[in-house]
Amino acid sequence: MDNLTHSLVGALIGQAGLKRKTGLAMPALIIGANIPDIDAACFFWLDGAEHLGFRRGITHGPIALVLLPLLLAGGLWGYDRWQAGRGKRPDKRLPVRFGWLYALSLLACLSHPALDWLNVYGIRLLEPFSSTWYYGDVLFIIDTWLWLLMGFATWFSLRREKRGGEWRRPARIAIGVALAYIGMNGWISKTASYDVGREASVGTTTEHGIHVIASPVPLAFWERETIRSELAFGDQGALGPIYHVGRWSVLGKASDESPMPQQPCAWLDDAASGEEADAFLFWSRAPFAERAPDGSVLLRDARFYDPRARDRFSVALPDVACEPLANPSP
Repeated sequence: MDNLTHSLVGALIGQAGLKRKTGLAMPALIIGANIPDIDAACFFWLDGAEHLGFRRGITHGPIALVLLPLLLAGGLWGYDRWQAGRGKRPDKRLPVRFGWLYALSLLACLSHPALDWLNVYGIRLLEPFSSTWYYGDVLFIIDTWLWLLMGFATWFSLRREKRGGEWRRPARIAIGVALAYIGMNGWISKTASYDVGREASVGTTTEHGIHVIASPVPLAFWERETIRSELAFGDQGALGPIYHVGRWSVLGKASDESPMPQQPCAWLDDAASGEEADAFLFWSRAPFAERAPDGSVLLRDARFYDPRARDRFSVALPDVACEPLANPSP
């Protein structure tokens, strides 16, 4: 998820009452909810699409989720001691308890991969023990409805606290509503995936079956962009995946599908090599090869397909010629 969502989760946990457990609790919660994203520093040393194979990995795995909160808690505890030594520690700050600082940092840090798992981008939850990607397909990466819910609840809770009212309850209610909203979206995604896969399989027999990704869309949480994949076969065997994209709504069910892309290339094996291509294919969940304007190949992912331009979710292979997918029917 985006960092505003992570920050609001940390703030809500604090406003639910946990910020009273120790001094500097809110910095521990808000920073802790974002700290796994320190892997964004990879943009300084990785080129092109190589960041796709690096992010949401080692800093989101079990070892980091134990060590990062420890470093954060130690830093905040040291900062409090440094301020006290200089006579600049705020008088209203609660006593800083290292145990609670670590517990809150850990709780906030654990909320980060839990949220990241909810979208279609993916996360390697067990890195470095396993490099398997996991996907929740529950929420769009930026969910405006969660912003509004958690942002309003945080503001309202702080306002009540300032006026001496009951400030914990609004935050607790918001957390409960957010969890119910996430659960409802999980049901919508699962239903969309099942319905589209069942309809597509009627009268169709494929060696590798049909795979459906129900991708949440911006704003319209009740709708899903469905990406259905099948393998195309030719005289030389498997030519590559064919993707069909459609729209599914809990209000209107499934709509007509259309093939994607319009100019597919036969799938590449050894030709798609190099650090950038390897990183892209390691990350990609729905990869396909498309003809570029110059007749070469573009590697893309059906989850983040923009036919108008090459974007950061694609890799160009200028030295590889596109061999048209002559037999698009599986």
